[in-house]
Amino acid sequence: MDYKTEQESFWAGSFGDEYIQRNKTDKLEKSNAVFFSKVLQRTTGITTSLEFGSNIGLNLKALHYLDPSIKLSAIEINADAIKELSELEYLDKIHHHSILDFEPKDCIWDMVFIKGVLIHINPEYLPVVYEKLYNCSSRYVLVAEYYNPTPMEINYRGHAGKLFKRDFAGELLDKYSDLTIVDYGFVWRRDPNFPQDDMTWFLLEKK
Repeated sequence: MDYKTEQESFWAGSFGDEYIQRNKTDKLEKSNAVFFSKVLQRTTGITTSLEFGSNIGLNLKALHYLDPSIKLSAIEINADAIKELSELEYLDKIHHHSILDFEPKDCIWDMVFIKGVLIHINPEYLPVVYEKLYNCSSRYVLVAEYYNPTPMEINYRGHAGKLFKRDFAGELLDKYSDLTIVDYGFVWRRDPNFPQDDMTWFLLEKK
């Protein structure tokens, strides 16, 4: 498959396969459930949700556990991850695409979210992803990523050009005047009970 960026090829290939194995942990599933319970407490009326970059669906599992009535859909680039997503019978739609190639057809979701994925997008293409997040949402956009007030690149497991930190939510707010902040927070990797990987999250709403 042809991709626009080296980052897409990186995650579609063997490194993405290895990532799957590293993240199959019960502790992460429990932490995700606690995290999404906080998010859902700050929302109303969510009946549909789409995740950008679902991997094997740990976030979707948490949402389904918390509210089985929500119709959940996924976008994922890695073929091995798609196989595992296909085993989640409660998923409404699974889109085997790069986020950059995903084109929704007459579909919008009450909440779209992206968690630990924007940091791996080629910065040149972030405006494209922002537009897709915005256009796919009828109400809420949830962004959960590494935060930095200014753009910076850091080495990722010995690889250059694969991890970028910045103020993703701030850029979304600057780009779309009808987005407002509902809530935000930080989850430390050393949290004694329900850690996440130093994740800063922002729940945005269209007004």
